[in-house]
Amino acid sequence: MSDIIIKSADRILTMDDGNTELSGADIRIRDGVIAEIGPGLTGGEAHLAEGCLVTPGLVNTHHHLYQSLTRAVPEAQDALLFGWLQTLYPIWSRFGPEEVHVSALTGMAELMLSGCTLTSDHLYLYPNGARLDDTIAAAGLIGMRFHPTRGAMSIGESDGGLPPDALVEREEAILQDCIRVVDAFHDPAEGAMCRVGIAPCSPFSVSRELMRDAAALARDKGVMLHTHLAENDEDILYSLEKFGCRPGQYAEDLGWTGADVWHAHCVKLDGQEIDLFAKSHTGVAHCPCSNCRLGSGIAPVRAMRDAGVRVGLGVDGSASNDSGNLVAEARQAMLMQRVSQGADAMSAREALRIATRGGAEVLGRPDCGQIAVGKRADLAVWDLRGVEAAGSWDAAAILLAGPAKVRDLFIEGRQVVAGGQVTTLDLPMVLERQRRLATRLMG
Repeated sequence: MSDIIIKSADRILTMDDGNTELSGADIRIRDGVIAEIGPGLTGGEAHLAEGCLVTPGLVNTHHHLYQSLTRAVPEAQDALLFGWLQTLYPIWSRFGPEEVHVSALTGMAELMLSGCTLTSDHLYLYPNGARLDDTIAAAGLIGMRFHPTRGAMSIGESDGGLPPDALVEREEAILQDCIRVVDAFHDPAEGAMCRVGIAPCSPFSVSRELMRDAAALARDKGVMLHTHLAENDEDILYSLEKFGCRPGQYAEDLGWTGADVWHAHCVKLDGQEIDLFAKSHTGVAHCPCSNCRLGSGIAPVRAMRDAGVRVGLGVDGSASNDSGNLVAEARQAMLMQRVSQGADAMSAREALRIATRGGAEVLGRPDCGQIAVGKRADLAVWDLRGVEAAGSWDAAAILLAGPAKVRDLFIEGRQVVAGGQVTTLDLPMVLERQRRLATRLMG
């Protein structure tokens, strides 16, 4: 395969260790890796980037891709978290393999068009024969770097849990399927296109025993752990009533802290919990749009970052956002810290770093999230010549004045978006299938 050279970018925001920013430079891609950075590079297939900003591909650390089939459901539009879930569970129980596969394709396409090159996914329900394999197949088809997690729910309504009994699984079967998908799909190598994590859904839908067993299994297999934690006031109250402790202590007691763990939301962490996460190197997936949409609150990201907690961004499920645009999520993260902490609480550059290098660190991917020689060639090219950025004095401040859709996107050196269009599949056909499936679910 010949080299690809991204040429003459107005600005390159590298997110390397020195936060280097370059003007008028080129990037050479060879065999899926960034091989050279500098001016005047020659000898490859040229992709002109004049008038453009180049950033590392954005990294999404929390999603429920299947939820792209249930956006803006009327009865769930104004509900808090628990009521929102109870409204949607019966609809999700009618899903099957096709719904999970097509919704994943749709969600990944939306992410890619917003500059995302690596996404996690938290799939915690498997109705009517659906499997994690259905989302992994979608990632392979569209060309997305993927970190799916084998989620689970084991405590149904009859046992005091939130989900209906029809959507929960036996804990022995959950653990056995975790072993199956890790053995079948997890690739620990540098540059891996698929890594698998283990992810019991939440403290209110699984037992303490499953949380503890899942942690032991993940460490035996050398994979990461993920769950929801401290999302809103209801979540805190549930933990205090059921477990007699706050979520941070619950996580620590069950082995759910460490560099191989990341928790979604963490809106209600207190100072002690933030210190615990910092000292244990536990990661956080910050989901500002979902937190606003469900009225959960503003996560203390400024305090987390200042304490040294690893923080990435997540769009969360399309049914609670209801969008999956990661650059818009980065803008929202910046604005929410400013509205709660002051206009200097978070810069556009810091929010972009959280969206790129920060997410890669949360997912244990030092090979991604930055533009540096030897790192994976996951690159987003943003055209700043449109109306959104007209008159902007600072190309790197894209979250203040810039497009919310990427012009070109490269994953592992392969161009998956060109001129704002997905190149790896027939997206209109996928969207027609998505509409047909959504219509059927409404019936």
